[in-house]
Amino acid sequence: MTTTSSTASDVPDGVRPTFGEAVKVWTRIGLLSFGGPAGQIALMHRTLVEERRWIGDPRFLHALNYCMLLPGPEAQQLAIYIGWLLHRTAGGLAAGILFVLPGAFVMLGLSILYTLFRQMPVVDAIFFGVKAAVLAIVIEATIRIGRRALRNPAMAAIAAAAFLGIFVLGIPFPAIVLLAGLTGWAGNRWSPGWFTRGGHAASASGPTAGVVDAMFERGELGHAEPSAARALRVLMIWLPLWLGPVAVLWAVTGPDGVWTEIGAFFSAMAVVTFGGAYAVLAYVAQAAVDTFGWLSPGEMVDGLGLAETTPGPLIMVLQFVGFLAAYRDPGSLNPLAAGTLGALLTTWVTFAPCFLWIFLGAPYVETLRNNRAAAAALSAITAAVVGVVLNLALWFGLHVVFRTVVTVELFGLSPSLPVLSSLDWRAALLAAASIIAMLRFGLGMIVTLLGSAVAGVVLLGLGA
Repeated sequence: MTTTSSTASDVPDGVRPTFGEAVKVWTRIGLLSFGGPAGQIALMHRTLVEERRWIGDPRFLHALNYCMLLPGPEAQQLAIYIGWLLHRTAGGLAAGILFVLPGAFVMLGLSILYTLFRQMPVVDAIFFGVKAAVLAIVIEATIRIGRRALRNPAMAAIAAAAFLGIFVLGIPFPAIVLLAGLTGWAGNRWSPGWFTRGGHAASASGPTAGVVDAMFERGELGHAEPSAARALRVLMIWLPLWLGPVAVLWAVTGPDGVWTEIGAFFSAMAVVTFGGAYAVLAYVAQAAVDTFGWLSPGEMVDGLGLAETTPGPLIMVLQFVGFLAAYRDPGSLNPLAAGTLGALLTTWVTFAPCFLWIFLGAPYVETLRNNRAAAAALSAITAAVVGVVLNLALWFGLHVVFRTVVTVELFGLSPSLPVLSSLDWRAALLAAASIIAMLRFGLGMIVTLLGSAVAGVVLLGLGA
């Protein structure tokens, strides 16, 4: 097999890496996977397609398009998919676990430090600045997703309807996802050109074939062939692994225990997290704050700021939520021990389903390659995500810039509105500066977070 890339490393053509070699590469990717899904996917493309030539560009993009159809973090699922192709179930487990593990450990440590030192004045000032930067990051994400998704009036209308549905009418996020998907599916029959999205493009050029492609040609990937018996085995193994701990906790602590609430709520989130972390955060934030009372709006923003600085999926912020929920309702356990268990439980029920989706569905991925109805449904869901993320930006903005936000009854609806007299000019100034820094001058996320944190200390009079 002849490679078409002049920049690829000297890897023997078509030779599968050993499992040990793959573990080293997946560990490196897990440690360096900053920058959200776009940065993580770009890192994998550069490492696995361009440098290692483990998978060809067309198959990489095909795998990514499939992962985009799934709930959950698409970058981690892409890692599981490629690891599974190379080394079967063990390869998928290694790739998926190592993609999440570094960020999980870092986020757990930050959660513990947050609970122990949050009330120190200098720490409070740092997070005062971080919140403003987080608002800018979410606004930038809204614009980025919108540019990609809102290609015509139909997509814009779906986004507007999603925003009004969640902000004004209070329609749950899962229902919005379902309605958007049905709209796209039906719209494809009426006007396919408005609802069919193009594939992702990680690179404009690159190798056309890799190790996995050569293995397919040699008939060495029998595990990638669809099998009803194999699918049944996957379900019998992974459904109990995923939901078994939740069932045990329900039996031990009852349906109203914090452990049952954490397990059940985040298991449900794992099924409906289409569109990436920003999409689900609006629903999680409002449920965690208003329904369960696990944390305050400001703490939710703090958690997102912490997650932005760690490697791994941004949805790792859910671990922070689970930690605080259990920390504040520890039962007979030490609060830190309870918080740690809550964080681990949240991480498990959030990411375990990703292995189920890949191990169960990957052998059937070819049947979805040219499925226009599925692509149209995903396009509509992505458009709805723009409206949901806009709601998240507005929700964060209200709680960052205003000290008091109240729910009012207006024409039978219950929107959240700010008390104008509670405007915090310092928070507004920092938020505006962060937005300008990112959108006008193109500063990166980490630089903006650090700069805003320092400015928060200065504005609160603690810098001198």
